[in-house]
Amino acid sequence: MIALLTGRLAHKSPDAIIIDVNGVGYRVQIPFSTYYELPEEGKTVSLSIHTHVKEDSISLFGFRTIAEKEFFQRLISVSGIGPKMARDILSNIQPEELAAAIVQGNLVRLSSIPGIGKKTAERLVLELKEKVRKMGMAPSAQEAPSSEAPAEVADDVASALVNLGYKEAVVRKVLAEMSVEPHASTEAVLRQALRVLMK
Repeated sequence: MIALLTGRLAHKSPDAIIIDVNGVGYRVQIPFSTYYELPEEGKTVSLSIHTHVKEDSISLFGFRTIAEKEFFQRLISVSGIGPKMARDILSNIQPEELAAAIVQGNLVRLSSIPGIGKKTAERLVLELKEKVRKMGMAPSAQEAPSSEAPAEVADDVASALVNLGYKEAVVRKVLAEMSVEPHASTEAVLRQALRVLMK
């Protein structure tokens, strides 16, 4: 069972990379959060790995932190959530924010994640609430993510997205519905908004 890979980053794309380990190329599927932390191609990279074995295939899923890998493993333990859906969930929300939404039973936030309907959101809360609480990842009420981006950051992000060709009304609606981590940077909020708009 492969748990860690360290080698040369031979190729990278938003959903998968190839790590060259002593001449052997391993294809590793990744969430967006890991992609943004990758070095340039040709540099050394090290990822925590989850090996998913099926009857006809072996798939590798890589993560920049052990916490992210552990959350991925919690997600695939939920009935109806496979590894690709779990990866997509982590591509659209940071583990800390996801933990807070699950512990607080925030079905509106969970249902806003692409691919997650109300029933799946309810299963996430039902099956993972206590497990996530024990992981210690959910912030306290005082530290919980705000419901929307700070006004100054939201204005900067809206301006950037309008310049990219998105309609301002659509952009403002997306920003109003997003949950944003405390003190999130303009770049982080922009990436989050783009992920929603590109779905």
